[in-house]
Parts: sequence; structure tokens; C-alpha cells
Amino acid sequence: MMKEFEGRTEQEAIAKAIEELHIEREDFDVEIVEPVRKGLFKKSNVRIRIHFDEAGEVEEQSFDFTRADEEPEIDAPINSDLEDKLLAFVATILDKMGYEGRVTISFRKERKLGLNIESDNSSIIIGRKGKNLDAIQLLANVYAGQIDPDLKVVVDSENYRMRHEEQLIRMAFKTAEQVRKSGRSRLLEPMNPYERRLVHTA
Repeated sequence: MMKEFEGRTEQEAIAKAIEELHIEREDFDVEIVEPVRKGLFKKSNVRIRIHFDEAGEVEEQSFDFTRADEEPEIDAPINSDLEDKLLAFVATILDKMGYEGRVTISFRKERKLGLNIESDNSSIIIGRKGKNLDAIQLLANVYAGQIDPDLKVVVDSENYRMRHEEQLIRMAFKTAEQVRKSGRSRLLEPMNPYERRLVHTA
């Protein structure tokens, strides 16, 4: 489902959506419908459109999402020169998008490097269903692959990727419960291969 909300800032509009619909932030995606307007005779405001699932009522269940394999930080840089170039590369992408942001290293694990984006416009940078974030990550991996083909770069913002995984797992359990109660199959939204594996192993 879709619904629009308006506020003086993106955060205020999101807060209104959470309060009115009684849902968690990770349960919906945000699309900017009307950006902030600033002018001498215009009030600053922003309108957002949220996309969320209105599933049938099911019994609430408690699931443990604690990860046994949290990404640990490793002191030694994988390649300090490459890391510096990647940080500058992603920062340049944000600048080309027209947004200010701070890019930092969130973890190092074997041949995997995590980058985190902090920005007041994080919802836009993440994009609908994380598509903007995935695009930034793809570009970062293409850039890194020219220097170190074995390095995998993971780009995140506001812990979106872990929240998205948890949301998919909750959705899988909820859908399974609905199917069990109704005896009817349910069609899920299209997913990429990684998301499908995550749901099948939930």
C-alpha cells in the first residue's frame, strides 16, 4: 500500500507516518514526492510517499535476530591506499547526487570491506527498497575490482541492510503463518537471488 505524509522535514514526515500507522520504521520504504522548498514567501516542507504491506492479522510471534557472525572490525587495513580511494570515490558519488554525507569504514573481514554513509538525506540515498544504495555499492565494487579483484565492498547507511534482512525474515514467518491458517498459497514480491536464499533458509 501507499500513503503520503507531509512535514517540515523528512524526519518529521516519517515520524507522522509511524505514529499514524503504528508500524516500525523498517516496515516501510520512503519516496520523496516533493522536496524541501525554501523561498521568501514559501514555507519549507517536504512530502513523502511511504510503501508498506498491509498483511492480514496474524498472531504476533517473537523471533531472535541476534547474529552469531557479527562483522568484526579488524585493525589492520586491507589496503590503506585502496581504502582511502574508495572512501573518496563514494563521497564523490554522493556529491554528484547532490547530497552531503560522511563515508567511513564500518568493518574489515577477510576480503570484505564495509563502508557506512552518514547523511541527513539517508532515506533518499538508500532509495526505494535500497535500490540507490545497491547502485552505489555496485559502482564501489566495480571501482575496487580494478585495483583488487578479490575485494568485496558492502555499502550501508543507517544499518539498512541488517534491518532489511530482519524484515524479510519476519515477512517469511508471517506469510508462512497466514498460509497455514488460510490453507491458501500467497505470492511474494519479486526478490533478488540473495533475498530468495534468505527467505528459503528462514
